[in-house]
Amino acid sequence: MSDSANAGELIALALKRAGVSHLFTLNGGHIWPILVGAQEHGLRIIDVRHEQAAAFAAEGWAKVTRQCGVAAVTAGPGVTNSASALAQAQSGDSPMFVVGGRAPVARWGMGSLQEMDHIQVVRSITKRALTLGSAEEAYSTAADCLRTALSRRTGPVFMDVPLDVLFGSDDVPEATEHLTPDLGPLPDPDTVALVARLLREAERPAVIAGGNVWWAHAEDEVKRLVEDAHLPLNVNGMARGVLPGGHPLFFPRARGKALGEADLILVIGAQLDFRLNWGQPPVFAEDARLVYLDVDDYRKHRPAAAALFGDLRASVAALAGAAGGIPERAEWLAHLRESEAAARARDAAMTQSDSSPVHPARLIAEVDRFADPDAIFVGDGGDFVSFAGRLIERPKPGLWVDPGPFGCLGSGPAYSMAAKLAHPQRQVVLLAGDGALGFSAMEFDTMVRHRIPVVCVVGNNGIWALEKHPMQNMLGMSVAADLAPQTRYDKVVEALGGYGEMIDRPDQIQPALKRAFASGLPACINVICDEHAEYPRSSVLM
Repeated sequence: MSDSANAGELIALALKRAGVSHLFTLNGGHIWPILVGAQEHGLRIIDVRHEQAAAFAAEGWAKVTRQCGVAAVTAGPGVTNSASALAQAQSGDSPMFVVGGRAPVARWGMGSLQEMDHIQVVRSITKRALTLGSAEEAYSTAADCLRTALSRRTGPVFMDVPLDVLFGSDDVPEATEHLTPDLGPLPDPDTVALVARLLREAERPAVIAGGNVWWAHAEDEVKRLVEDAHLPLNVNGMARGVLPGGHPLFFPRARGKALGEADLILVIGAQLDFRLNWGQPPVFAEDARLVYLDVDDYRKHRPAAAALFGDLRASVAALAGAAGGIPERAEWLAHLRESEAAARARDAAMTQSDSSPVHPARLIAEVDRFADPDAIFVGDGGDFVSFAGRLIERPKPGLWVDPGPFGCLGSGPAYSMAAKLAHPQRQVVLLAGDGALGFSAMEFDTMVRHRIPVVCVVGNNGIWALEKHPMQNMLGMSVAADLAPQTRYDKVVEALGGYGEMIDRPDQIQPALKRAFASGLPACINVICDEHAEYPRSSVLM
C-alpha cells in the first residue's frame, strides 16, 4: 500500500483495522472509492438488490455477532432506502454504521444528481449523523463512528461523504489505536447493596430481561443472578435464550402472573414499551416496586425504588455477587409453575393439529423439532412469527432474530444472509409470512449469487393475518387484508436459481426440510396454512 490514499480507501482501512469483515452494499457512483478500497483491503463485499437489504443485513450482522455491521449506499435514494433499517436499529439498539454517498461540495445547491441533505433526514433515527468534511478526517472519523455505535446504548451511526471529498487524499495512518467502546460507569456499591436488600425482603420477586442484556454481553451474569437468588425470569427481544426452555426458573407462558402479581420487579436491559404495557397494570402489578439495571434511563416511565445505570454487565455481576444465597420462595415458584404448565398444555392442541391446510403452530413445532440445537431462527412476519416467538425456545441467546419493537417487515432475508455469513456452519431458518416475503423476495438472487444457503419456510395463508383477524374482531369486517391464495413463492425462488417446493400437509414438513437443506441452495418451503388459525394475542399492538 502506498503512503497516501483517497478518503474511500482510508474509510475502508479504518473498517478493516477495527475488525470489520463484510461490507453490505448496492453499487452507485457516489461510493466507488469505498467499494474499491474495501476490495483492496480484503473486506468481503455482499451486493444486494435493494439498499434496504444492505442496511438490514448490516443490522442483522450486528444482531448475530454483537459487532458493528456496516453498509455503504449511494446518495439520495440509496440513503432514503436505508432509513427503515436505521430506524429499526435505533429502536432495537443495534450497532451499525451506514456510509452514504453525497453530492459534491463544489456544486452543493446547484442541483447535482441525487443531491439532498441526508443528515436532516436521518438525524432523528441515529445516535449520530454527520457529513465528512475532508479526506484528512476520513480514517479517524470512520473509526470514531464505529466506536460510537458500540458505546453505552448501542445503535446506528450515519456518515455521508461528498463525492469530491471522497476522491481527496491523505497520508495513511499507522495502526496504533484499538477500538475500545465506552461501556458506561461502574455500579455504585451502595446502590448494589440496596437492591440486594430489596431482593431479600421481597416475597414475590420477578425479573424481566431485554435486549441490552445481549448487547452488554451480560447473559451469563443474568443467568447467575436468577439461579443464585431463585428469581423467576421472563425475557423479550435479544435476551431470548438467557435460560433455555424447560429451565425451572423460566416462565414465558406465566409472564402475566409473574409480572402482574410480583411485589418487586427487576427490569434488566429492557424498555418499558408496548410489549410491557409501558410498565403499567395489568402487565406490571400496580403496587410492585421496580428496580432498573440498564445502560441509561431510556424508556423507564415508572418511578423506581432503585436504579443501576451504566456498565450493565458489571452491574448485574455485582448484584449477583451481593444477592447470592437468597432462599427460594417455594410457594411463589410453585404458583408460577402451575400456570406455566397449564398454558403449555393449551398450546399442545395447536401444535398437534393434523389439519390441512396446516395450522401455523403445527408448522412451527415441526420446524423447531427438525432444527439443530445451534440453528439460528429469523422471524419476518406478523401472526406467523408470533406463533414462532411463542413456541420456539432457544438454548442460548443469539439464536433468534426478529425485527424487534419497530416491526419492519421485509428485514428477514437480509438478516438471514447476515446470519449465515457470520455462522456458515449453522443452519439458518427464515420463518416468513407470505405478506412479509413480498417486501424483499428478490434478495434470494443475492443469496444465490453469493452462495448463501438459507432455508426459508413461508407460512402462506393468503391474508395479512395480523390485521385481518383483529379488524374482524373489532370492526366486524376487514379492508385491504387479503392476498392471493396459494401464491407460488417457491417457484419465484426456483426461478432465481434456488430450491423450492410447496406443501400443504403436516406430514410433508420434515421431509421437505431435509430436501431443502440437502440441496445446498437458498431454498423456499412454501407451506399452505389455515387462514382461520388466529394467534391468541393478549398484548396491545398500538
